[in-house]
Amino acid sequence: AAVSGNVTPRSTVAVVGDGAVGLCAVIAAKRLGAARIIALSRNPARQALAREFGATDIVAERGDEATTAILAMTDGVGVDSALECVGTGESMNTAFAIARPGSVVGAIVPIETVIFRNVGLRGGVAPVRRYLPELLEDVLSGDINPGRVFDFETDLDHVADAYAAMDERRAIKSLVRVGAI
Repeated sequence: AAVSGNVTPRSTVAVVGDGAVGLCAVIAAKRLGAARIIALSRNPARQALAREFGATDIVAERGDEATTAILAMTDGVGVDSALECVGTGESMNTAFAIARPGSVVGAIVPIETVIFRNVGLRGGVAPVRRYLPELLEDVLSGDINPGRVFDFETDLDHVADAYAAMDERRAIKSLVRVGAI
């Protein structure tokens, strides 16, 4: 999302979503040199993890209230890159509403917004193989720790519990271990 969203050094970035994808987008934005990373999150544990990963600001509001807060934080301009990491209509609307004119959002295209505000959109599958060597180096050196998004662990017999925990937002991402825990 961060590469598609054109995150550049010294830019201001907003990450819409605090699940595993959103938290990893915070890591990616920091790695790409963003000066300000605004994480949209209402969950205190996820807010703390977002800050640990590099978020400089937290916005707990959603929808119009989130838009108002972020526009106030950016002197009415909006963010250089909005990384939409949820996939709902509301989160998409927020991402486009907080993007400064001429910026880039990573997600589904509401045509009127793209045409009338000249906001670009890039998306697609993240080519993991392209980033894997440098990411693995950062993980092994301890520069980043994306494994922290796994905050629920279970075995194969309790996979349903893992899905329930994520659905109920008790877990960011579940780790299923094969064998004894």
